[in-house]
Amino acid sequence: MAQRISMRVMPALLLVAFSGAASASGFQLLEAGSGLGNAYAGSAAKANDASTIFWNPAGMTQLQAREVSGGLTAVRPSFKFNNKGSAVGVFSSPVVGDGDDAGSWAFIPNGYISWALNKDLYIGLGIGAPFGNATKYDKPWKGSAQSNEFDIKTININPSIAYRVNEKVSLGAGFSWQKIEADYYRQVAILPAQGFGALPQVESHMSIEDDAWGWNIGALFTLSPSTKVGLSYRSTVQFNTDGKVKLSGDGTAAGNATAAGLAVRGGASDVKADLEVPDTFILSVTQQLSDRWEMLGDVSWTGWSSIQDVDIIRTSGLQAGTPAQILRANFDDTWRVAMGANYKYTDAIKFMFGLAYDQTPVKSSSTRLTSLPDNDRTWFTAGLQWKPAKEQTLELGAAYIYIPNTKINQNETTINPLTNRGTVTGDYDSSVWLFGAQYSMAF
Repeated sequence: MAQRISMRVMPALLLVAFSGAASASGFQLLEAGSGLGNAYAGSAAKANDASTIFWNPAGMTQLQAREVSGGLTAVRPSFKFNNKGSAVGVFSSPVVGDGDDAGSWAFIPNGYISWALNKDLYIGLGIGAPFGNATKYDKPWKGSAQSNEFDIKTININPSIAYRVNEKVSLGAGFSWQKIEADYYRQVAILPAQGFGALPQVESHMSIEDDAWGWNIGALFTLSPSTKVGLSYRSTVQFNTDGKVKLSGDGTAAGNATAAGLAVRGGASDVKADLEVPDTFILSVTQQLSDRWEMLGDVSWTGWSSIQDVDIIRTSGLQAGTPAQILRANFDDTWRVAMGANYKYTDAIKFMFGLAYDQTPVKSSSTRLTSLPDNDRTWFTAGLQWKPAKEQTLELGAAYIYIPNTKINQNETTINPLTNRGTVTGDYDSSVWLFGAQYSMAF
């Protein structure tokens, strides 16, 4: 019995550990290993440590016989909404704030191990979080009927294999078990208890989860002792989630009674939703310019158009078969370009620099969600790599991500007044700070 309980609890504990606020565009997480100081430029070509398992498994052939790598990144996004004429839902109180800062600290770990079976064949295992998001507003705010809190957690377990074809070409592949959980809170717009009295606060909590399989492949080309080119592809993952919608009052008699009444009338139910997280293609180059200087570059593509409308459908209760929520994301595919440089100060110390531009998948202010107020991002990064011993490396990195003024005009009014969630109009003052550490060891 205890073993069965632990098997159910373990994935939940891992998801808590591998959750985080999105640092890349959409709700993608790039904190999968070393390279923060270079803005993750050269990710599929550098093969410095076992975290290459995520970026390009072919890179394992460049490692020593056995290597481990583990890291932690602290992410602090900031999303401050400035109201510019929002029209709250007809049953929402207009006397509310702007939600303060919807961002907060998050911590993203990763871990890897690679093992040489012989001089040309390597196996490895990686654990990380490729996607995540967290926004939480001070409630009630002008957009409470659309979103109070939105949280996405993932964990990705990735066994891999790599083979050195010859001194110039290595190939790699892997498969992934990925689990996702999402929690979405919003205020339910309801009729005041009497006349035009205060609105009882009733909140909807929607939770969904699923696990599914994906795969990845990669190739590494050593064109010369000073030049490497890496190619990698990570597949989409199709989730067919299910979960529940629960309703809760605000502790007042009116709020609690209304929540109970709405639940009985089908407001609380089981739900399902299909979600296909995007695939990613990376082309990377590393070039040793001299004994001191190294340049790194990246061009990556992410297929965010796999996410259009996310229909969350009720599967039980009086409203079975009807939408509980439709998230109209309508994402576009995106590109990311990164450049980095390393300066070898001594045999033990290397300084790292990076710059990147990351497109948002959001098409316009009218499709920007209060739960995901994303925009284009520019990364400015620096870091330090220290080798206390030949077989050990400690890498420290920091990044500031500049996000331009982000406009939103999210209209969720409808002809049916019972589902009028208002229009959130304004802009966001946003930015992200990251601080990371990665420790790697060969043995």
